[in-house]
Amino acid sequence: MNKIDKTILALDIGTTQIVSIVARNDLNDKINILGMGKAQSAGINKGNIVDIDLASSCIKDAVLLSRSSCDVEIDETYVTLSGMNTRSIRSKGATNIPSGHITANDIKLVLTRALYEVQISPDYEAIHVIPLYFTVDDNNSIENPLNINGSRLEVYANIIMAKKTALINIRNALKKANLEDINYVLTSYASSIATLDNDNRKLGSMVIDMSGSTSEFSVFQNKSITFNDVVPIGGDHLTNDISMILKTPMNSADDIKKRYASLIPILDGDNQPSEKIKVPLLGNESISEEVSLDYIQKIAHARIEEILILIQQKLLNSGLYNSVNTIILTGGMSKVPGIEMLAREVFQGLHIQIKNPKNIQNGYINFNDSSLSAIAGLIIYALDTDPFLELDSNKQLREKASKKRVPLPEEPIIRDTRGNEPPPRTQNSSYEAPVAPPKPQSDKPTPWSTLIKKISEWI
Repeated sequence: MNKIDKTILALDIGTTQIVSIVARNDLNDKINILGMGKAQSAGINKGNIVDIDLASSCIKDAVLLSRSSCDVEIDETYVTLSGMNTRSIRSKGATNIPSGHITANDIKLVLTRALYEVQISPDYEAIHVIPLYFTVDDNNSIENPLNINGSRLEVYANIIMAKKTALINIRNALKKANLEDINYVLTSYASSIATLDNDNRKLGSMVIDMSGSTSEFSVFQNKSITFNDVVPIGGDHLTNDISMILKTPMNSADDIKKRYASLIPILDGDNQPSEKIKVPLLGNESISEEVSLDYIQKIAHARIEEILILIQQKLLNSGLYNSVNTIILTGGMSKVPGIEMLAREVFQGLHIQIKNPKNIQNGYINFNDSSLSAIAGLIIYALDTDPFLELDSNKQLREKASKKRVPLPEEPIIRDTRGNEPPPRTQNSSYEAPVAPPKPQSDKPTPWSTLIKKISEWI
């Protein structure tokens, strides 16, 4: 189905919350948000569904909320998939071009051959086949070979695979919400689409999506995703740290994290003690204890520094550290004040930037929120009319959509009949009958029309 003719439902299934958005493109190929729903997650841990009944109920609640404001039929459903369930492998594919002119079918064929050239474990299924570069005859590193002339097409591709059990569990949970025709998108890939511009993709960038239970990241080079991984630690772990160390209930710890967690060192002026807050005690919330903000800052610093160091180590092990110039931080935990400064200390020499997703202009929801990066990227992935070439999770080629042809209304031909000039002569015509003036709106004949009628009968 053409991207400009379909209505999609985008579903970001997280450990903290589930976000559902219904959207489609308008006649000008601009994304139109039709409805949105949020629900607190249950039965989901680190991107895995651990209780299918609880997870199904939460998903259904979010979907029903998003569809309550729009009575439309959903054509396709796009769902984020955690990197916890994925792995990747490189592959090559090649095909001859008998016609000498490369078409979309040829590109799909060569990517399909790259997929089947490697031996994939029976426990895994490909969700993305992303070309790193194409080769046409002797021309290397071609980004888009469509419509190029050549006799042989080759591709070097990055294949991202996911565990089949994870896909089946999500599919079964979505059935209870009457959602079918599922397309899976890696969470960090979706966040990258929402935050990276073309220069970032080309010059070498890494996007880190710091969410509730995981911190997922993807590396881009030459506009393609070349590496992705995940650290199974997120904002919920910081909440747990605050709860355990301060001996306070989880809901109080979460509130303290959102209001007071900071990575900016607190400088005591004039030897004055640090500001303190009252923290309710676990087991008897009527009793509270005073804790300094400086102490909370140290708890947050220890946990977030650990996450960044683990990501740095994974990037070093991949051998791609020197190819990254910019690191983009997004996701809910990127809101912690001072995280940009801490990331500069960990990733020395790299440009660090905090980014919210691209603002999808609409009158329904404000996307200027880093926690919405994954869902925003998912919508763009689903409805982009000029996407990057790849095979999606349904093994279909993502290609440029054909434009809708909206017929323009014909302008009426208006002739000035007040003068004595005859109407224009048509081609191959040697005789033209007199043209009567426009007929009045009334059915009653006028003296002038009666005279014209008699002259016409006489002629």
